[in-house]
Amino acid sequence: MRDVLGHFCSGVTVITAIGPDGPVGFTCQSFASLSLDPPLVSFAPARTSSSWPRVRDAHRFCINVLADDQADVSNAFARSGTDKFAGIEWRPSLQGAPVLGGVVAWIDCELWAEYDGGDHTVVVSSVIDLGTDTARTPLLFHRGAYGLQSALRVEEAS
Repeated sequence: MRDVLGHFCSGVTVITAIGPDGPVGFTCQSFASLSLDPPLVSFAPARTSSSWPRVRDAHRFCINVLADDQADVSNAFARSGTDKFAGIEWRPSLQGAPVLGGVVAWIDCELWAEYDGGDHTVVVSSVIDLGTDTARTPLLFHRGAYGLQSALRVEEAS
């Protein structure tokens, strides 16, 4: 299943919030626009995530859509047990959640609802504020690698 579904290209996001101990965040590839009226988006953190419960407790968070030169940011926020914000530039959103520097887009959200999604939790969020940098290009993930070019090179080599 992972191999077949890996053929679907997706963007990469980092979900961020301010918790009682400071900023918290995690990389999340499962993100989608859900509704225009009311404005809702969804994402799906793994049930094993240690960061999602801390973001959930903040109730307000920011979805950062990473740019094509931010694979290192994606990797940093995918690790557990490290200071994920070390060396990461950010500013607070209107609600205080971290908006990461250099992102393609950001969506400031409030928790709307959560649903069982098997080994993931499906999170629906109401959109409070959002913005974009139209000069940036998004980071893509395809067939287990960042960007389409690396996946195409693997295919050509086979």
